[in-house]
Amino acid sequence: QVQLVESGGGLVQPGGSLRLSCAASGSIFNFYIMGWYRQAPGKQRELVAVSTSGGSTNYADSVKGRFTISRDNAKNTVNLQMNSLRPEDTAVYYCNAKRGSSTVVLGTYWGQGTQVTVSS
Repeated sequence: QVQLVESGGGLVQPGGSLRLSCAASGSIFNFYIMGWYRQAPGKQRELVAVSTSGGSTNYADSVKGRFTISRDNAKNTVNLQMNSLRPEDTAVYYCNAKRGSSTVVLGTYWGQGTQVTVSS
């Protein structure tokens, strides 16, 4: 069984920064993809940023240039540095990890979520 534990959420003023961290524990695998999704009230969960084990990254257009994802494959951790935060970034942020490859997903795992609130 895999557990993903997030930390680093909180309340920040517009223009501020936060750093989210996620660590995998339990039955550790070499995750092909690790990343972050978010869900705002009344909206669907959306991709924020993901990173493959090979180092490729993908970002939502709304966060490009402001957020940076980083991961440590050996430690099975993934971080999200969020700068220039906006009120519209307010959401619950979820860590996500997938086992498999570019052509097949063998398992998908979610963290419990951490609240990020951007408000003055």
